[in-house]
Amino acid sequence: MNEKIFKALNEQIKHEFYSSYLYLSMASYFENIPLEGFSKWFRKQAEEEREHAMKIYDYILDRNLHVDLQAIDKPTVKFNSIEEIFKAALEHERKVTHWIYQIYELAVQEKDHATHVFLQWFITEQVEEEKNAQDNLDQIQLFGEDKAALLVLDQNFAKKAS
Repeated sequence: MNEKIFKALNEQIKHEFYSSYLYLSMASYFENIPLEGFSKWFRKQAEEEREHAMKIYDYILDRNLHVDLQAIDKPTVKFNSIEEIFKAALEHERKVTHWIYQIYELAVQEKDHATHVFLQWFITEQVEEEKNAQDNLDQIQLFGEDKAALLVLDQNFAKKAS
């Protein structure tokens, strides 16, 4: 693995851990409302992002290199609405997709076939992540301020998190 790809993968580990922190921050918002189903779902998302980071971590180790962990930025901790959170989650997933695509293109350019193949799993995962984020935002926007519908949706999120 060349230095460019090594640096990009280490940067992506940082992004994945940041994603985990961001989703934990969002979970905290829902804990304080309280809407436990949304909180559980964002906690589950946080764990998935940590798993993604560790997948890259292990890949670097499998390539006989040492992981170069980087500082993780502080996530947003103040949100003004439920819709704002779901919009932010969708936008964040789009950023993650962009970062994965950049590394994928670099792997192709550098003829790192192993990394190229490795990243295909992440590309498929990001299609699912963006679809889920868009569907979630659409549901929140559909229900608007209807508190009864929001409680039903919260219960549905609790089931999805289980």
